[in-house]
Amino acid sequence: MAQLESSFKNMVLVLSGITLFAAVTLASVYTFTKEPIAASKTAKQQNAIKEVLPPFDHLAEPIKIEDGVENLTVHKAYNAKNEFVGAAVESSSNNGFAGKINVMVGFDKDGVIVNYSVLEQKETPGLGTKMVEWFKTDKENQNIKGKNPATTNLTVSKDGGEIDAITASTISSRAFLFTIRNAYHAYSINLDDKAIASTDSTNINIKN
Repeated sequence: MAQLESSFKNMVLVLSGITLFAAVTLASVYTFTKEPIAASKTAKQQNAIKEVLPPFDHLAEPIKIEDGVENLTVHKAYNAKNEFVGAAVESSSNNGFAGKINVMVGFDKDGVIVNYSVLEQKETPGLGTKMVEWFKTDKENQNIKGKNPATTNLTVSKDGGEIDAITASTISSRAFLFTIRNAYHAYSINLDDKAIASTDSTNINIKN
């Protein structure tokens, strides 16, 4: 009996040691990779801003909007004369076929869509993933670039809208177009004809 108890204690000690080692290792890996991951995410965001906006000189401080469901960030862009030229809006939807879709969409000063960039999506390869290029392709009624959400019904044609959904990916298309409409709403409520860039404007050293 004493030998059995001794073996049990040894087993508990060994398992506890393994668990502790695993926990320490995971914590170390997280600490080691946290900053590179954050830096990569920031770089991707800044590249997306460049990609979706008209030519600009600098950005104002980001405006964050939280409505309890979706979080949005508006990046107002200005030229060298401090004149408003447009805004890039980071928008998301949790209703994709496989979960969250995060998009950066750019509008010019008149509210016309300049371009968009998909920052995050986990949709079905070969189907929902086509959103990366589908809605900027000049074919039938796919392309949303050059359209103003104020005058164009940016919902899928199946729902009475003016945009062709990705083939066999209506759910993904609905979620994507929701991010665009939501982004335009955030853009429109933050327009101010008298607005000028903050003296603390964020300069990410980029010029298109």
